[in-house]
Amino acid sequence: MPGLLINIDVPDIAAGERFYTAALGLTVGRRFDDDIVELLGSDIPIYLIRKPAGSAIGPDGGDFRRYNRHWTPVHPDFTVDDLDAAVARAISAGAVQEGETLDMPYGRQAMFADPFGNGFCLIAFNDRGYDAIAT
Repeated sequence: MPGLLINIDVPDIAAGERFYTAALGLTVGRRFDDDIVELLGSDIPIYLIRKPAGSAIGPDGGDFRRYNRHWTPVHPDFTVDDLDAAVARAISAGAVQEGETLDMPYGRQAMFADPFGNGFCLIAFNDRGYDAIAT
């Protein structure tokens, strides 16, 4: 089975570190030069990678990084015990909540953008969790 790492591009490592440690309570693990920092405290490590705005996304060009709110088909969901406290903490750190907090069959969920335009969700599962919607 493959391992999993989460990499999040940010234009500024120090700003990214401040946001993710304050918003989610993650802690700094290792640093890899001035361009990558490892964050610990989740189920898997999260790596912030400094990539300047306007830099090419791949070796063949195509699209370029931009740090206004953007859509991506992959985003991290962070599970929390107390959603209201986690929402307040994320907003205080600079996240923008997108829409209302939702009551779902599996628990409660809130959607956000970080200060760099990356989307993420906070989820507090109820006793059934995703079993409430599994077939």
